Amino acid sequence: MKKVYMLSVALLNRISSPSWGKHQKRWFGKWHIYLGIIAGAIVAFVGFTGSMLVFQDEIDRALNPELFNVIAGEQKMLFAEIVPLIKQRYPDLKFDYLMDDNPENPVQAYRLFNFKTEVETFINPYTGKISGKRIYESSFIHILTELHRTLLIPVAGRYIVGLASLCLLILTISGLRLWIPKKWKQVRTSLTVKFSGSFKRQNYDWHNILGFYSSPVVALLSLTGLCITFSGFVVPLLFIFNGQSPQGVRKLLGAPSVYTAGAAQLPVKDIVEIAGKEMPGARVAAIAFPAGKTGNYRLDLVSDAAIKTGKREMLIIDQYSGKVLLNSRTDFPDIGNAYLSWLTPVHYGSFGGRPTQIIALITGLMPLTLFITGFIIWWPRFRKQKRKAAKPEAVIKHRLNVTDVRPQPAAWQHLVYNMKQGFRYALYVFLISMIMGALYGLVSGIIIQPALFTIAFSTVFVAINFAVALLVILFNIIFLAPFGKGKLILIRYFGLSLSFVIVYLSAYMLLFNTGMKIF
Repeated sequence: MKKVYMLSVALLNRISSPSWGKHQKRWFGKWHIYLGIIAGAIVAFVGFTGSMLVFQDEIDRALNPELFNVIAGEQKMLFAEIVPLIKQRYPDLKFDYLMDDNPENPVQAYRLFNFKTEVETFINPYTGKISGKRIYESSFIHILTELHRTLLIPVAGRYIVGLASLCLLILTISGLRLWIPKKWKQVRTSLTVKFSGSFKRQNYDWHNILGFYSSPVVALLSLTGLCITFSGFVVPLLFIFNGQSPQGVRKLLGAPSVYTAGAAQLPVKDIVEIAGKEMPGARVAAIAFPAGKTGNYRLDLVSDAAIKTGKREMLIIDQYSGKVLLNSRTDFPDIGNAYLSWLTPVHYGSFGGRPTQIIALITGLMPLTLFITGFIIWWPRFRKQKRKAAKPEAVIKHRLNVTDVRPQPAAWQHLVYNMKQGFRYALYVFLISMIMGALYGLVSGIIIQPALFTIAFSTVFVAINFAVALLVILFNIIFLAPFGKGKLILIRYFGLSLSFVIVYLSAYMLLFNTGMKIF
């Protein structure tokens, strides 16, 4: 028994030796190549369209100046004043949503949306008259948005793009692992292009350095893209981590107005006054009007915050009594408000103003650039392998007959070892993740929030990964181990995943469940 134990320790020591580092690098290399081939084109297309959407508002206004721009008058009417005027002047005009997305622009029109007909109506805020109309669904910016989000593929397209975001995150992680030089003195060489080298060498250098320098922002863009696509999983987990029931949140979001016979709908003026009392210092940026007798008013508000585009907040109000059914300031945990306020601005780079927008624009083009340079690296190697002559049959038979007689460590030893390794990896990834988030906001002076945002939303996917690992290890224990078919690689996966979830959940609880108002 002692001999078996010593052999097991020797095997584990061998795993931790530099040769294992080479094996690990080969493993990351395979993931990098295969995912690059399978998902590279989709990732490149999504990144390219995302780059254009960084300035979607500016593009939309530039293409349609006659719709967005009006002649400024003496006094701009507020929502409370203009809504009754519109209803009086255009009784047949049906709309569900009123928005003022750029209040600092004095010649910017108000926008009305009809969700059923997809008609967007533009209103002069000085006169209350219609200044233009369009079918939003057929506009260039809407088509571009749908290409980015769904590839114009019904239902499945959204999840294809979400999985492409996951592939981009894995490509970024594996690329960083492959970039790490063998010796510290080689770091400088790894961060520069050898212009005196051949085209092949320069292409390889460009692939490495562009991937390295863009990795912080690419990781954030892919992470936020995952959160947007799989929000149905992300939001409930955020509330669970904060000790709140996701069912309770759904109930708040879907709370109906209480209708009684003869009840009259409150005017917009009263609703705006209620909002001012509930959320002092916030500006009503948009109003969703009640749909049906039990519908409610939903107000989207913006208040001053570190984020340059303003902190988004939400109120849901009973259309008859004026009772506040949801107040995001009091009913959402801090991390829930972070999701509401930071997710889209981080994804499109608007959280830090023009500097971060330009960074997001350039970084969105990186997947396309890396796909092209990566293909140039891979294609000659692929052709070379294809032309390579087959090995002699005798050698193949010999290798097939060789069995691995090395002793296998006990399952618990393998689990403990990999958990120790996992803690080390998790701490490295944790620190690198925070640095990546901080670097994204560095140019705009917004450092802490992006760094913590990265940790908060990485924790969600670490938890989801652990749930998968738990199912895998249960399958190994129930269906494989009793027949002597248990796989150590599955134990390794579970051990690493367990370490990661312990580190990230512990950090999450310390950072976001201590009552501090970070976001």
